[in-house]
Amino acid sequence: MEEESTSQTTTDSNVTDRIKLNVGGKLFETTLSTIRSGGPDSLLFALSNRFSNDPNPVFIDRDPEIFSVFLSLLRTNHLPSTARRFSKQELADEALFYGIDSHLRNATSPPPFSGIDASIVASVRPASEGLSSTFTAAENGSVWIAHGGQLSSYDWNLIHSATVRTHLDEINSICRVWPEIAAVGTESDAGLHFYNFSGSRHVGSVHWSDPSDPRIFKARVNAITASDNSVFASFDCPHRENCILEVDKAKLQIVSQLGRQSGNQAKNMVPGKLTFVPTTGVLVGSAVTGGAFGYSGYIRVWDPRSGEVVWETNEPGAGRSSRFGDSFSAIDVDVEKLLLFKLCSKSGDLAMADMRRLGDDPWVYLKEKNPSLWTDGGDGSTSSVVNCYKGQVFVGRGGELEVWSRVKEVVECESERDRESDGEGVYRRNFVDKREDSEKGVIVKIEGGGDRLFISREDVEGIEVWESSHYAGAISVL
Repeated sequence: MEEESTSQTTTDSNVTDRIKLNVGGKLFETTLSTIRSGGPDSLLFALSNRFSNDPNPVFIDRDPEIFSVFLSLLRTNHLPSTARRFSKQELADEALFYGIDSHLRNATSPPPFSGIDASIVASVRPASEGLSSTFTAAENGSVWIAHGGQLSSYDWNLIHSATVRTHLDEINSICRVWPEIAAVGTESDAGLHFYNFSGSRHVGSVHWSDPSDPRIFKARVNAITASDNSVFASFDCPHRENCILEVDKAKLQIVSQLGRQSGNQAKNMVPGKLTFVPTTGVLVGSAVTGGAFGYSGYIRVWDPRSGEVVWETNEPGAGRSSRFGDSFSAIDVDVEKLLLFKLCSKSGDLAMADMRRLGDDPWVYLKEKNPSLWTDGGDGSTSSVVNCYKGQVFVGRGGELEVWSRVKEVVECESERDRESDGEGVYRRNFVDKREDSEKGVIVKIEGGGDRLFISREDVEGIEVWESSHYAGAISVL
């Protein structure tokens, strides 16, 4: 009798755990544990209490085919092959209805980004004015694109979510200061302007003015970056007087002014690139100009708390370096590893400097052991871009894209600092793109977001989206 009772209890438990759903007229049978795996905030979890008390299936007036996909997702945490029959928008809308959008995001997100095995998976192209002037990416893999005088937002699934029409004819610089607010500037109009995507409206502007100096007027923005509390923007006037303004993010009011200077010489040009380094609280600014006699410019590090310059270098320098005359054509900052990278204009070499040990000549020139990958350098006329992301350095030379990846192995007989001092064995260079990719156009901007890399090219509509393959890496045969 006891065995029969136990068997009967187990059978009743299994029957109780199984539930039926009528979705769009199609009957589904599954378990409570499956539908509750969507999380306590999901619609199915909320309805599961009724399932346990009511033998009749609850009718849900939604697409049964997509629900079948989601049921498989809840069971396995993976999307079945049948999901390919639906667009990203259809899946995203239905997932939002059921409250399992986070599950969909986890299942469709790209793998950890590695430049060595990255490839183009999509091109994000605004419907109107498809030629991008600039863009910015976010940590969740979303991207905001400036095209003409408009701003278009694409979410983590690269689905268009909003477009804001600004009062500007063209936007040359953009920075995400809040989840829904962008700071933008243009070389053709004065001021730093803030736009809200959620309300599709202009929320404020900041202008550089000086009542004591009538020369300060119509100051345009050249570069923008942001910290947790502030926005930093470089301004210059028609007569080249320039500075960096620190703006309070909450109040949209000017807090301080950094590095005011006249722009009559290369070492006094307005910074064309700004990067805030969170771990040290410093601001890195750089300016580069090129002409018939080559490149010249500077890299400068400010401490916004004191307003002082804590380090700077000008190129061409005073000739103390063996690299005199090989000025940089592009720079970027690895804010996680506290490294500066510059690309030399003549030799084409990539050099790095540890921001914790900056001095008169802190550069370490990275060496490529593979002769087939050596760079000839050239006359310095090729456009170049450098971007640091996820411990990798991406370099655009004309239309070609390459990645420098840090070598993980450690040589026992040498310390890490010794290995970095000669630039050998620290980074390895690989080409990322195929020949047909490099022939599409000159790379203008590179920026990472989430597990994606976004690239824009000169006179090419849309933004390229690069991701790593799910099948990259070693495969066990055991």
